[in-house]
Amino acid sequence: MTSNAVLSSSSDAVALADRIGELVACMRSAEAELGAVLVEIEQRGVMELFGYRSAARLLEHLADIPKSAAERLVKRARLVNPGRTLDGSPIPALAPATGAAARAGRLSNPMIDVITDVLGQVPPEHHDSAEADLLAFAAEAGHKQVAALGARILAHLAPDGEEPAVADPVIPPRELFLRRRRSGTWELNARFDDETGTRASALLDALAERRTSDDGPDHRTHPQRYGDAFSDAIDLALNSPELPMQAGERAHVMVAVALEDLKSGIGQATLGDTGTISAAEARVHACDAMIIPAVLGEKSEPLNLGRLRRLISAGLRRALFLRDRGCAFPGCHRPPRHCQGHHIRHWADGGPTDLGNLVLMCAHHHRLLHRSGWEVRIAADGLPEFLPPVFIDRRRKPRRNNLHEPLPFAA
Repeated sequence: MTSNAVLSSSSDAVALADRIGELVACMRSAEAELGAVLVEIEQRGVMELFGYRSAARLLEHLADIPKSAAERLVKRARLVNPGRTLDGSPIPALAPATGAAARAGRLSNPMIDVITDVLGQVPPEHHDSAEADLLAFAAEAGHKQVAALGARILAHLAPDGEEPAVADPVIPPRELFLRRRRSGTWELNARFDDETGTRASALLDALAERRTSDDGPDHRTHPQRYGDAFSDAIDLALNSPELPMQAGERAHVMVAVALEDLKSGIGQATLGDTGTISAAEARVHACDAMIIPAVLGEKSEPLNLGRLRRLISAGLRRALFLRDRGCAFPGCHRPPRHCQGHHIRHWADGGPTDLGNLVLMCAHHHRLLHRSGWEVRIAADGLPEFLPPVFIDRRRKPRRNNLHEPLPFAA
C-alpha cells in the first residue's frame, strides 16, 4: 500500500468516526429532550391531556417501543429533570447538571444511569460535588470507568460492612485431558465436581469480562472471551511464587528465535518441542522474559550458551508495580499480578531495561500496543501516557489510566 493510500484510508476513517460522533450526539440530545417533554406531560396530567394512565404508556404507543423501554426512559428523565408535586411545589432534579449535559448530547444512557445511581446513594450535602466530579471524569472516560469512580466515592462516604465468612473447601476427585493436535491447536476436556466448576466459572467470568478501556468496543464472542480468560489464568499460575519446581526449575516454556527475526518481527520462532509462533508474537513475549543467549552451528547445534538472566529484575518489577498500580493502558482495570513489563523501546532494538523505558500492561493491551496505532511514552512527571491512533482522536491527546488506586502519601 502506498503512502498516499495509507493517508487516504486514515483520512476516511477520521471522517467516518467524526460523522458517527455527530449522529450519536444528535440521538442522545433528542432522547434527552424527549424525556424532558415526557416529564412536563406528567406534571400537566397525562390523563387530562391524552387519556393515558402514564407517560410511559403514551410513549409506548406513540413511538412503538416496548413498555419496559418506555418506562426506563421516563424513569431516567425524572431523575435529571425538575418536577412538581400535585399542589404545584417544585421537586428538584436528582442530577440537574447531568440532565443539561444529556440534552447537549454529551452523555450516553449507561453514563446517565451510572451517575444517577451513585447520586441516589450519596448523602444530599455531597450531591453537587459528587455530580461535578463524575461529570468531569465522564468527559474523558467511559461509563464503566465512571462507575469505578462512583464506587470509590461511595466507599469513602459509606464504607461497606464486614466481609462474609468463607467456608473451608472440599476437594473431591477431578479429571482433565489435554492433548495437542497435528494442526498445532490444543484440545481440553475436563469433568469437575460442582464446587470446583463453580470456582472455575467465577474465575473465568472475572477474567472474561468485556474489556473496559479506550481502545474501542470489545467484539469478542463469549467462547473467545473464555478462551482468552483461560490463557490469562495460566499466566497468573505460571507467575505465582508458589508454583512447584520442575526438574529443579520453575515451570517454563522455551522459545527459540533468531536475533534478526526478533528485531524485525518477521519470521517464525520455535515454541516448546514442536510448536511454532510468529517472530512478532515472540517479540511480545521477549519484553518480559528469562533470556539465555545461544550460538548455534550450521545444523542448529548449540555451540555456546550464555547465562540465564531475567530482563526485568524483581526489584525493578516492584518499582513498576508501585508506579503503575496495574495495567497502565487508559481504562484498563487489570491489577499488577495480571500484567507484564513492556519495553517502550524494545530491548532487541537497544532499549534499556530501566524504569524510564518500561510500562506495566496486561496481555491484551501489550499485544494491542505491538500491532496498533497506539503509542506509549513516559511523560515529564515520570508516569506513562498513551497517544491514541488518529482515527480515535485526530489531535492524539495523551491519555492516562485513572482507575488504579494511587499510593497513600502523608500530607
